Amino acid sequence: MIEKGKKYESRYVVKAEDTAANVGSGELPVLATPTLIAWMENAAMLTVAKDLSDNETTVGGMISVSHLRPSSIGTTVEISAILTDVDGKKLSFSLQAKDSNGIIAEGEHIRFTVDKERFMSKVK
Repeated sequence: MIEKGKKYESRYVVKAEDTAANVGSGELPVLATPTLIAWMENAAMLTVAKDLSDNETTVGGMISVSHLRPSSIGTTVEISAILTDVDGKKLSFSLQAKDSNGIIAEGEHIRFTVDKERFMSKVK
């Protein structure tokens, strides 16, 4: 059983390939919002991954992120995800990203627990 309150933290160093100029979301050599969102979503996924059976995973259903400040190449970014609610297969998370200067992003994310095989059968 997955219980609310679980937390996961990860750390990344911003590289050239993580920038807005590289991923096409902007022109500047700073951490791209799409990259930041992927890191935040990954932290949420990993928060509960060990609590699932081998045939289960989670998939994203909604994410809302405010990217508050830029981070340059070489900056270490710490991501945290906290499971705030469990409603059957629906999992809600609070997300935060910070660097040495403070909070750079905050958000909310919803994931759903799914059976891998059943989920993939909808794609075929």
